[in-house]
Amino acid sequence: MHFPDLPLSTPSLLFPAISLLMLAYTNRFLGLANVVRSLHATWRTSGDPALVAQIDNLRRRIGIIKRMQTLGVLSMMACTISMALLFFGNQMGGQIAFAFSLVVMIASLGLSLWKIQMSGTALDLQLRDVERGER
Repeated sequence: MHFPDLPLSTPSLLFPAISLLMLAYTNRFLGLANVVRSLHATWRTSGDPALVAQIDNLRRRIGIIKRMQTLGVLSMMACTISMALLFFGNQMGGQIAFAFSLVVMIASLGLSLWKIQMSGTALDLQLRDVERGER
């Protein structure tokens, strides 16, 4: 099976998107890190066992973000390898590397969607506490 030639410009179009996505992932990570630090400080003074569950949820979300970032970096690396292969005339290798880059980026976005759902659930639980009048 023969695929049409992949121009060098096609993988290079992903660079700005991947870079912006990595920035968004980093901002999510830093935001969660601040929340963890705040909750940890509150737990040290209050010893509230409910905070342990929240910190556990945050730990899982941070793990997901780390995997999202790893896949994003792998996508950028594969994209760069694709451009190098295409530059040196290796169409098949460039196409395979570009396809891998796309698959890894889809996986990263899938994790992002999962993390968004987890964050929404965590916020919903806090809102339920407010509705019940808990402190």
